[in-house]
Amino acid sequence: VQLQASGGGLVQPGGSLRLSCATTRDLSHYRSIGWFRRAPGKEREGVAAIRTSDGAPFYADSVKGRFTISRDDAKNTVSLGMKNLKPEDTAVYYCALDVATRSPRVPILSELRYDYWGSGTQVTVSS
Repeated sequence: VQLQASGGGLVQPGGSLRLSCATTRDLSHYRSIGWFRRAPGKEREGVAAIRTSDGAPFYADSVKGRFTISRDDAKNTVSLGMKNLKPEDTAVYYCALDVATRSPRVPILSELRYDYWGSGTQVTVSS
């Protein structure tokens, strides 16, 4: 399984970015796909995830209303649209794949749920 996150960069506060996560397999192979981030000096946290069975999105409270997770089955890609970015959104962002080896009781935004991780993409929000 291979996956690659892209789309990071430097943006001013209030700006927008769109991250993409491309996988080598059909999205139906995964139970869920998540986006995580690790800010300097902090632990990795889940920010958004999508359940592939029904497309239901899940968001951390800190990004609700600002981030949107979406899927493109034709391109085997999951994207994270980010708007109204804040300096505290600065982090390395990772996408991850859940292939259902862990209990479904593990929260969908917990990194413990996920089996495969891509390399990260840096997002910096600064004026």
